[in-house]
Amino acid sequence: MALRIGLLFLAVFLVWLPPAMAQDLPISQQLPPVAASTHRVDVGQLPVLDTTPEFNPEAATTQWLARLPQDLRTRSDDYTQGGHMLKIVNLVYGLGVAALLLWFQISARIRDWTEERTRSRTYQAMLYGVIIVTTIAILTLPLSIYESYVREHAYGLSNQSFMQWAGDFAILFTTVVVASVIFLPLFYAAIRATREIWWLSAAGLSIVAMVVGLAIYPVAIAPLFHNYTPLPDSAQTQPLLSLARANGVPAARLWVSDESTQSARLSANVTGFLGTTRIILSDNLLRQGTPDEVLAAMGREIGHYEMGHILRMALLFGLVLIAGFGLTAIVFRFATGLFGGNWQVRQPDDVAGFPLIAALMGIFLFLFTPVTSSIVRSTEREADLFGVNAVRKPDAFASLVLKKSGTRKLDPGFTEETIYFDHPSGKSRIAMMMRWKAEHLRDLDVRDSVRDSPH
Repeated sequence: MALRIGLLFLAVFLVWLPPAMAQDLPISQQLPPVAASTHRVDVGQLPVLDTTPEFNPEAATTQWLARLPQDLRTRSDDYTQGGHMLKIVNLVYGLGVAALLLWFQISARIRDWTEERTRSRTYQAMLYGVIIVTTIAILTLPLSIYESYVREHAYGLSNQSFMQWAGDFAILFTTVVVASVIFLPLFYAAIRATREIWWLSAAGLSIVAMVVGLAIYPVAIAPLFHNYTPLPDSAQTQPLLSLARANGVPAARLWVSDESTQSARLSANVTGFLGTTRIILSDNLLRQGTPDEVLAAMGREIGHYEMGHILRMALLFGLVLIAGFGLTAIVFRFATGLFGGNWQVRQPDDVAGFPLIAALMGIFLFLFTPVTSSIVRSTEREADLFGVNAVRKPDAFASLVLKKSGTRKLDPGFTEETIYFDHPSGKSRIAMMMRWKAEHLRDLDVRDSVRDSPH
């Protein structure tokens, strides 16, 4: 305290002393005020240093596509083209089966047989469902074997022996039989109840069946074919769990499937509805993808989850079904008017007319492929953008596209992509990622990744 008081007095003394001493000096000895010397200083604008590297998204896209070896690209193109042809073959084959069932009155005979066994329309529809599904499965078995076994092995996409494939086929067949036993009695009861507007009730019931199928699939159907386990909390999965939590997805929604027991594909998907929704990553993806690629896959699936794409597609496909059944009703009346006597089918509430309804809906959905493909493709594009904004690793997205390109042509023409592709093509997806990257190069994390890009 004494030191502080002393310093205070010293400061006062020093401030007061100069003017006091100046007053005691003679006027002749007092100096006039002198202005401080000044110098002219030229001030210029410093150059702005832009450290953003040059980046051409179109050139980067081309260089990414060039990374895929030509033999793999040719195989991918062949597989895709074969898939397009199979859509046509399936339609023609299915129409042939329907014609066989109608023109040889096989469907009518099955109906007659059920009527001899019971007077209940419900039981008749149940019996008819079991027999018609079995008949169709037998008639289409050669195509099924080629499409899902022979062809998949030819392109190195299947890991199953024939017996394993046959076991899964038997499970699928049983599931369809059970579904037909439940659905067909309700379907024809709704048709009988609504008469002239039967197409509207049939569409409504089909929409309900679709929603129920989406809801029960991950908990009742998918486990019949795969083993699903919750995503474990480990050092490898911590970034995935963190990404999910950051975007509002609980860990209980994250699952892993043993895809490797059946297929060599790298897959991730969102499945379920009304409380059963799950994000599923395949074990192939976790084993073969880099950590950034797995994050990229997780990011886009979180996009599907957060943006409610399953609900949107259910609503839009519901509108497609309403239009389809409306047109089917018109053609059904016309066709039975011409050939009903040959088929022994006159009214839409006759179960023997089921092959005709199925054939007409098959034709409608085939012709509407560009519409349904566009519905799915738009949601996939949105999920891609959500994912890259969440993960911020566009190069990881691009490399993942190349790894998954074995089943989808990288660079189709505009018409081919519009009609057949229910996902954006590989080129479209990579170009999207490179445009995103070009617009974010001033961000430090994205700028640092440029050295890892292919250019």
